[in-house]
Amino acid sequence: MRQPHLTTLPNGLRIVSEDSPHLATSAVGVWVDTGARNERKSHNGISHLIEHMVFKGTARRTARDIAEEIEAVGGHLNAYTSREQTAFFARVLQDDVPLAVDVIGDILQNSTFDPAELEREKSVVIQEIGQANDTPDDIVFDHFQEAAYPDQAIGRAILGTPDGVSGFQRGDLTGYLGEQYYAGRMVLAAAGRVDHDALVAMATEKFGGLRANGPQLEETARYQGGEFREIRDLEQVHFLVGFDSIPYDDPDYYTAQVYSTLLGGGMSSRLFQEIRESRGLCYSIYSFTSSYTDGGMFGIYAGTGESDVEELIPAMVDEMHKSTARPPESEVARARTQLKAGLMMSLESSSARCEQFARQTLLFGRPLSTEEIIARVDEVDAAGLQRFAERTFSGSRPTVAVMGPANRLEDYDAFAARFGV
Repeated sequence: MRQPHLTTLPNGLRIVSEDSPHLATSAVGVWVDTGARNERKSHNGISHLIEHMVFKGTARRTARDIAEEIEAVGGHLNAYTSREQTAFFARVLQDDVPLAVDVIGDILQNSTFDPAELEREKSVVIQEIGQANDTPDDIVFDHFQEAAYPDQAIGRAILGTPDGVSGFQRGDLTGYLGEQYYAGRMVLAAAGRVDHDALVAMATEKFGGLRANGPQLEETARYQGGEFREIRDLEQVHFLVGFDSIPYDDPDYYTAQVYSTLLGGGMSSRLFQEIRESRGLCYSIYSFTSSYTDGGMFGIYAGTGESDVEELIPAMVDEMHKSTARPPESEVARARTQLKAGLMMSLESSSARCEQFARQTLLFGRPLSTEEIIARVDEVDAAGLQRFAERTFSGSRPTVAVMGPANRLEDYDAFAARFGV
């Protein structure tokens, strides 16, 4: 398979790209190694607000100019904020890569943060927070995160709070941007139809003047576990349970992925087959892993009816405990294959490849080849899955988040006792 190219500029900016000659389009963007967990408590939500505000005008372009220049060539421009990274990216035809790099470089280095635009955008973000609060199967994950990591930046909501967002001033944004956005924690990534040498030349011109280094304002994640419970008049009980788990660089990282697939990763998974198909106790149930640079969580989400929650919890816990026994090889092989197929299918998108290269370079200093990832997945065996399950469910206080008509749900201590805590 093709191998991506990696070049580092003198100021520390890394450029990673992969050329696909059969394509006519390119995905290109900048990923920054900063996100919600880098915020001070008084600045919760500022990373996400900056993500919005950089599109509202620069010294050279109005907000309308930014939108029209990209869309005039049929392109798309977008961004997102996570707990550890912020990304700004575009999808364009191959001849328009220089325009995309120029626009992204401009918004990241020359945004004006006009006070009038800031007031309007704060209102937009506050509406976004309200929309999230009106979506229980979405907001319950924020409460889950906070219960797992209380009084820590990594536990706070990415969007922030209405009061916090409404209080931000222009100086807060420019100060945070100047502090956190520097070349040493940025990756310019591209995939699709792209020439690497040309991309390096563009990066040198548009980003070569960025300072190399700056402060690292990231506290170590300290998983604690606990509970959030909100009795609300909803059609369903939204239930989340999680446990302390592993960072990206843990030797069991791919073991965790295979295990999650086996337990709750699809229609053939144990949780789906037992809880939904055999018992009919819920419509949606799945497991997931969330890794960070210094920790992580393994979790399960279920949406169930008020009358079914009492039966669902012991049935779900029973499947979790059963998974600490060594699984049959046929089940392990199916989970490995399912995970590998999902990976290969996702990488048929140039946007997904671009994002993967960028995130891997931020995390590991280089993009990982598909062959390397597949080999790591193939190394996962039944003994490793048993080891990971035992490691996950022993000695860690569970994190529980519940929203909905959950009056019949047992209390936290009773649930934790099911895991010997």
